Amino acid sequence: MNAVIDLTAEDAEVFAEAWRDFSSAPSANTSAPSAVKESLVNSRPQGSLTVPAFAKINPRLCVLGKRADGYHELDTIFQTVSLHDTITFEVTKTAEIALSCDDPSLPEGPENLVCQAAEALQKRFAQRTGARIRLEKRIPAQAGLGGGASDSAVTLLALAHLWELAANGNDLLEIASSLGADVPFFLFGGTAHGTGIGNRIAPLPDVDEKFVLIIKPNTNSSTARAYQSLNSGSLTSTEAKTILSTSQPDEIFGSFHSEALENDFERVVFEHAPEIERAKAALMNSGADAALLAGSGSAVFGIFDCENAQERAIQAIVLEAGWRVFPCRTVGRNGYRSALGDLFRRLD
Repeated sequence: MNAVIDLTAEDAEVFAEAWRDFSSAPSANTSAPSAVKESLVNSRPQGSLTVPAFAKINPRLCVLGKRADGYHELDTIFQTVSLHDTITFEVTKTAEIALSCDDPSLPEGPENLVCQAAEALQKRFAQRTGARIRLEKRIPAQAGLGGGASDSAVTLLALAHLWELAANGNDLLEIASSLGADVPFFLFGGTAHGTGIGNRIAPLPDVDEKFVLIIKPNTNSSTARAYQSLNSGSLTSTEAKTILSTSQPDEIFGSFHSEALENDFERVVFEHAPEIERAKAALMNSGADAALLAGSGSAVFGIFDCENAQERAIQAIVLEAGWRVFPCRTVGRNGYRSALGDLFRRLD
């Protein structure tokens, strides 16, 4: 879901309204996750900071059809979870952007979204200083969890703060949209409704805290292939689109029960990679209330009402070779903003 698009004037107005809405939207989940509090922005000397970049899941992901520009129209719900990468930023006197990463499989140059975000911010504001950036990866790549998008959004927030730029929310939203469809969501976090190609964001009331188990199977799922495999039988119907547009958001999206979870990619992804379907079945067999493919894959997630149920599932789940399991919990909008500390204060 990291399509890159040009921002239209209409999009700019939508994003401006979204930013105002997010500043006043209610959040049920108000505290920063305890595992993240240790990495708040005040934990580093002036001129540097360390912040988390949270993953996301999509409790709902409906593909409504192909647009004239070749992208697909989506109706989706984003939810941040406590699984996160950690990024350290340090201001330098030269304009160079230097990225290092503890995952050797990821590029450290212009191909990385972190570098693209930093360079786009530099270009927009004619910034002459640079940054040394250290990325510690925990969110698995090619999993549908938004790791690269989250890293790039946090880079925009962090460097706008460190470089003391006269950037407002609109500025960052425009840059974020140019980087990828998922990136704008991570400027807000919590629970949100995404339309367009997923880049038009509207706030939703945060759900009560849920406990989540994410499994990354030992296989990958190509987003491009998943879209190419979609046909009319896999897409959400026109009738369903009408229902989505006329119903109250909390009636449709405010539940994490199995009836409310939906992902149009599941059928085509499971056909190409049966191992991913087996991972979903393993979550359900271990006691999950519901389970779903994450984005376009290859991770799947299970929802649990309480921490005890999550812990029992960790003990009971039957894993295959190479599977990775990530226990986490949902992160509300206030918790998200709290974990990122001062980064939002320049924008409010």
